[in-house]
Amino acid sequence: MTDNEKTTALIPSVGADGGQPPHNSTNQSILHETCESNPPEGNIEEMREKIRRMNDPHYLHTVSMTELYQTAYKSRPPVIDGLLYSGAYILAGAPKIGKSFLVAQLAYHVSTGQRLWGYEVHQGTVLYLALEDDFQRIQSRMFMMYGVADTASLHFATAANKIGNGLDEQLENFIKEHPDTKLVIIDTMQKIREAGGEAYSYASDYEIIGKLKRFADRHSICIVTVHHTRKQPAGDSFETISGTTGLLGCADGALLMQKKKRTALEATVDAVGRDQQDQILYLKKDADTQIWSLERTENEPYQEPPDPVLDTVSQLVSSESREWAGSPTELAEAVNTGMAANALTKYLNVKSGRLLDEYHVRYENRAKHSGRQVKLTYMIIDNVEYEVID
Repeated sequence: MTDNEKTTALIPSVGADGGQPPHNSTNQSILHETCESNPPEGNIEEMREKIRRMNDPHYLHTVSMTELYQTAYKSRPPVIDGLLYSGAYILAGAPKIGKSFLVAQLAYHVSTGQRLWGYEVHQGTVLYLALEDDFQRIQSRMFMMYGVADTASLHFATAANKIGNGLDEQLENFIKEHPDTKLVIIDTMQKIREAGGEAYSYASDYEIIGKLKRFADRHSICIVTVHHTRKQPAGDSFETISGTTGLLGCADGALLMQKKKRTALEATVDAVGRDQQDQILYLKKDADTQIWSLERTENEPYQEPPDPVLDTVSQLVSSESREWAGSPTELAEAVNTGMAANALTKYLNVKSGRLLDEYHVRYENRAKHSGRQVKLTYMIIDNVEYEVID
């Protein structure tokens, strides 16, 4: 979102969900939030003074709890429900235990939108940087796994620049050409480290994931970086990830793949993340296709209970009547939930991400000269989901 006045245009997206970034385009810059969280009339001088203070190099920007509730922030759209969300992830494991086949499986399912192990998948373009392979090996691997059932939404590269030395621009250009990108896989981390990156330190490890995280957050995509574990035992299995705790400390999530024996067909994947429940996946590999199947999970992914307020609000729009607009008071009267108008708009500000992800309803709450106006937009037309360009 820029600081310019926002305009809205609808363009078709290639998938459902968390795509590039349809489901979370309600975020605003600090300046825009400042301007829209206050009434537009009668406080021009106050607004100018606040902008002057913000330009002070020693200014510390803070947001009150009230201002938090008055703003609809971006949600983190899922790529695979309960498993991968937008942000930076690490997939770590010992060499040659099947990590590349696992990420190839993730890539294929996201690019085709097929469910994975019962998890809902949100389809979009995938970029797989297979930096330790060549195209012939990738071709053989994908044919072994999926035969001739190909997809044009999965793209491979076998060479890329280093992070901070051209990779950012390469990824930026790819996303410009493929705006529905949802997942980028980097196999492996060592291949994108800057020169001298072999000298691990907490700061350098934190910084490399931090750069990937900032890129992922900016584009609302998921970046999974494949990495190795070390042989030394550790009290916490995640401490076996090669390098320092700076990697896991900065990452939004991690998948730790382990086998009891290198030749075994069974493996476990410990999944942790800021936006998901911790769980352990027990996988088994098909010896012929090398595809991993799910045997069981240690913890079932958390499912949010139904929300009667969102259910009622979502019924105000549909494919036949795509938009509803009115004041907060008119909205409270229309849904008749018993909530005061101020409480209802705060509730919807907090829940706007879920309203968009689950009900496909975009919620906007903007200050106008005549007062605040709420707008609801149904984001599916003829079974095609639309994304909003601001």
